[in-house]
Amino acid sequence: MTFRCLFLSVCSVVAFSACAQNADSSQYNSSAAEARVQYPLTTPPIPDFVMFCGDTIRLDNEYLREKFDREMINFTFGHSVTFQILKKSGRYFPDIERALRETGVPDDIKYLCAMESNLNNKAVSPVKAAGLWQFMPETARESGLVVNDDVDQRFDVSLETVAACKFIKQSYNVLGEWAAACAAYNTGRARVARQMPIQQAKSFFEMSLSEETNRYVFRILALKVLMENPSAFGFNLKPDEYYHEMPFDTVGVDSTIPDLAVFAREHGINYMLLKEANPWLRSNKLPIDSARRYVIRIPKMDAKKD
Repeated sequence: MTFRCLFLSVCSVVAFSACAQNADSSQYNSSAAEARVQYPLTTPPIPDFVMFCGDTIRLDNEYLREKFDREMINFTFGHSVTFQILKKSGRYFPDIERALRETGVPDDIKYLCAMESNLNNKAVSPVKAAGLWQFMPETARESGLVVNDDVDQRFDVSLETVAACKFIKQSYNVLGEWAAACAAYNTGRARVARQMPIQQAKSFFEMSLSEETNRYVFRILALKVLMENPSAFGFNLKPDEYYHEMPFDTVGVDSTIPDLAVFAREHGINYMLLKEANPWLRSNKLPIDSARRYVIRIPKMDAKKD
């Protein structure tokens, strides 16, 4: 084949490929345009006010409305995260709601928990906060939770929720407002209490704090509004699509378990199910001194059959 012929052949191949790519691109652009027509993006609805822990939070102030709108947009279009939060609420909210009732904390505080961890019970932050309520190790120990290499009760939903409720209730008693108590959970009770008189503020919504803390409370409010009516924001879940509470029996133990895999088999389940039901068990053993007792959940479910 002469050089001229070879050159013409190569040009033909390139031209054909370019045409094919243009055709594919045109088809894609057409499909994308059609999708935009069929599925237009619309801004999420913003209410005139939000009821939170018995207080009416009005959003007719333009600054407050924009802060709320920002967080509502994030949750509405963060589909994968928001769907996970909604689904997991079916599993964790019943346990959390019981603890809130028992400690006298408003039910709406559960949305703080959902915002903190996205209801990921195994969540660990870069600064080592852990669990659904994202307790720091020292704060957890000060609240009476055990945190060591073998046991970390920040991953025990019931115990961690009670500890979080006590902290938030103490903040409310000092600050006199649940929204301010939520801000204190993020930035510290002393800081909010110090800034309130300095800024001559009667409410959190009159305060200027750090960007993170300012957003924190509005994220809780936005998540409450969305989770109470998810279909209004495009999240359509059937009741059976929510995750559910896992049924379980409990076993109290007050002596060391040297091998949790053996313990699991002795109770008719496997090691994986034991650790899933008790994520606070952090190693393959459970050392216990004479002064302590733990309660271990034993799942009751078909999946425990090998």
